[in-house]
Amino acid sequence: KMENLKLQINDLSVAYTPEKLAVKHVTTGILERTITAIMGPSGCGKSTLLRAINRMHELYPDIRVTGEILLDERNIFKMNPMEVRRMAGMVFQRPNPFPTMSIYDNVLAGYKLNGIRLSKAQKDEIVETSLTSVGLWGEVRDSLFRKGGFLSGGQQQRLCIARAIALKPEVLLMDEPTSALDPISTSKIEELCMELKGKYTIVIVTHNMQQALRIADTTAFFLLGDMVEVGATDQLFSMPRDKRTEDYITGRFG
Repeated sequence: KMENLKLQINDLSVAYTPEKLAVKHVTTGILERTITAIMGPSGCGKSTLLRAINRMHELYPDIRVTGEILLDERNIFKMNPMEVRRMAGMVFQRPNPFPTMSIYDNVLAGYKLNGIRLSKAQKDEIVETSLTSVGLWGEVRDSLFRKGGFLSGGQQQRLCIARAIALKPEVLLMDEPTSALDPISTSKIEELCMELKGKYTIVIVTHNMQQALRIADTTAFFLLGDMVEVGATDQLFSMPRDKRTEDYITGRFG
């Protein structure tokens, strides 16, 4: 069947200062229900690109964005930002459950932020479904009204993923979601990503090449704001078309 484009990025540039583009004229398509890894050294524009997809960059006053990002063929820059953030959930580098809130309220935080009213039955159902889909329900079902601080780092990150998918997004954006975790928690999150791509389109920023190789269908290599190369992951790693990609993945770099 014809594979569906979930996101189309057209000539996207993001500038923090007028003379310095953090992301330079990026054009690429992202297929539905795939995992796309955005890889590259620190400070090369990976996170900036990710944040543009759900308009997080607008929380900083002086950023200028040109070009367009289409989500299901709708230009997100012409949509209500709240709607964009519901459709594209974000998971950050450090697990950041809201420390003063119970596990239950953490899962529902997106609804509260968006002013969406739910019945008790709806809340219970969303909490159970979201925690089940990240593999946490069995571990926390008896502690739903405790604050999330007693959870391990890996469990906290899964709680943050549950919070993102509670809103039933189309796209999951993950900014180095395992860089603060130990190897076992990391592999659990990677397995979870592989499961979740059955339902969601996942874009993951990573500086871990092995992680991209293990889980990504498509990998894009970024360098100083430029998307140097994008392609099927195995092809990009085994036969990169650009010398800079080859230098990066073989470690002859920097």
